[in-house]
Amino acid sequence: MTFYSHPFTASAAQKSDSAFDDLTASLNADRPHPTEDALVQLGRALMTELVDVISNTALEDYQTTLGEALIGAFHSAAGRIERDADRARDTMRSLDRDFDGSEAADTELQEATAKARAGDAATRACELIRDAASQTWTVATGEVWTAWRGSRRGTHLTAAQLEAKQAIRAIRSRKAGEADPGGPVIAFRGAPTADTAVDASRIFDALNWAKQEWPDMALATTGAKGAEKLAIKWAQQKGVKLILARADFDAHRKAAPFRANDDLIALEPSCCLTLAHSVDRDRSGDPRPFGPALNLGQKATEHGLRHMPIRARSA
Repeated sequence: MTFYSHPFTASAAQKSDSAFDDLTASLNADRPHPTEDALVQLGRALMTELVDVISNTALEDYQTTLGEALIGAFHSAAGRIERDADRARDTMRSLDRDFDGSEAADTELQEATAKARAGDAATRACELIRDAASQTWTVATGEVWTAWRGSRRGTHLTAAQLEAKQAIRAIRSRKAGEADPGGPVIAFRGAPTADTAVDASRIFDALNWAKQEWPDMALATTGAKGAEKLAIKWAQQKGVKLILARADFDAHRKAAPFRANDDLIALEPSCCLTLAHSVDRDRSGDPRPFGPALNLGQKATEHGLRHMPIRARSA
């Protein structure tokens, strides 16, 4: 199978809209909300300032930790505010169920509704700052931030992230007649050393091919460095849903990358793509194939799933 490349098009995340501004305008709040553009600029400015201050200093050795902490802070804040809004919605449902028509009940219901809607706007604001900081981080360092816990919901149509166990539960629920995580799943494992421009080109070729075959695909990977980080960048560019099956080294130690493959297989992917080693002929020091990628291909075959290894272009 030869994978043909296709030029990137602007993702939905790059197209401006006024969804946040429309949301805040509908609240009729006493105080104005920041605009979407202002929040995006804030996220960019915060990350730019951090990178500028620590570059070429002793703190540069801790750049990844500091950058991820800044982005993660807004991700955590969004989650906390969203939980508060969810509690307000629970109150709304309770009040609506027991509504007696009194003025006191009506006032209480209005207050709960206003709190939930205000919480939704604040959650959205945190997500806008988070995603702008994350994009600036990737441009400045080449690294990709992903949430370690919970799900990451894109602020527009950016790559939504689901923990693999959540997605697996959803697929099992689908078999009982409930909702699935949406669209066919394409699993990918790649070598950490496959991180050159040549590798990126072949990975993007393969993923573009997959998206042509399954336009509503979700990409499932472990989020490991190298090839899989490149795949995550592609998903962010394309607005493709991302499912992360994290390797749990605390629980499984050396077996963690292979146990993560079990989670990927449990998602019942339509196709498993693997890149066992760098395809860059100029790269030396990568003589052995990446075991977890070979393992995923083997497990796909054992389960009767389609497996497509990614190889170098023919000379």
